[in-house]
Amino acid sequence: MAKNLIVLVGPTGVGKTELSLRMAERFGTSIISSDSRQLYADLKIGTAAPTPEQLARVPHHFVGTLHLTDYYSAARYETDVLELLDKLFLEKDTVVMAGGSMMYVDAVCKGIDDIPAVDAETRRFLSERYENEGLERLAAELRLLDPEYCHKADLKNPKRIIHALEICYMTGRTYTSFRTQKKKERPFRIIKTGLTRSREELYERINRRVDRMMEEGLPEEAKAVYPYRHLNALNTVGYKEMFNYLDGKWELPFAIDKIKQNSRIYSRKQMTWFRRDEDIQWFHPRQEEDILAFLQDKTRDHLKACY
Repeated sequence: MAKNLIVLVGPTGVGKTELSLRMAERFGTSIISSDSRQLYADLKIGTAAPTPEQLARVPHHFVGTLHLTDYYSAARYETDVLELLDKLFLEKDTVVMAGGSMMYVDAVCKGIDDIPAVDAETRRFLSERYENEGLERLAAELRLLDPEYCHKADLKNPKRIIHALEICYMTGRTYTSFRTQKKKERPFRIIKTGLTRSREELYERINRRVDRMMEEGLPEEAKAVYPYRHLNALNTVGYKEMFNYLDGKWELPFAIDKIKQNSRIYSRKQMTWFRRDEDIQWFHPRQEEDILAFLQDKTRDHLKACY
């Protein structure tokens, strides 16, 4: 029997959550979250994680399954999702995957390079160096060890810089040498849909969403996880700004404005990334019936092709 993975992507705040629920309900299936921060149980408000009511409507996977101190990566996510799909496809012909974490989506759809797992000692060593020496010093070292990667990498992204150095230290090879970026074949069909809105409409929704997070208790949530602020899981929009507020560096109104601004910047990065994927069929969220009809046609066509 034909197996389909419906993938729903789009920028933060565009409306993926509610549509993914109706998709899953229409196909009688479950949802795999591809949001790298919704994995953490302590980050509900700042990640706009599904509510208890939404979780009750449709079974979800990879939501609230990790502690802040747990190490996780796109490579681990690829492995875990593929193992889960093997089980889900025994009962369902179609599964929905929804979220906006670009690397996580690509890890499942295209595969991630076979890069060695980093041992705990190396990870701790580089983490301590980052805390003591700062990102600029580590980036300068990476320029010497792997200049080719530095030409492409975001040198302001601690996670990317630290991980590349971890691989260099562990293997004695450049991080670039492991990055073949060869697409892997999957034993199921991938149907990609994307949600988009005008910039003005999306920005207004992002601003309202941040206001709602504040009303729901984002400052209190940030205060609860403040002791872990140095962890990569909290190197994300919403928490970084709240930590500056809690540190007394920023007034609360300024911190809120910065969350809105940085969320808008992140939404642009997401769209730039996703727009490069020619397999994504784009819709406005108001085209829900068109989206569902498109998906039903695609899954039906695939079913016919298998006989």
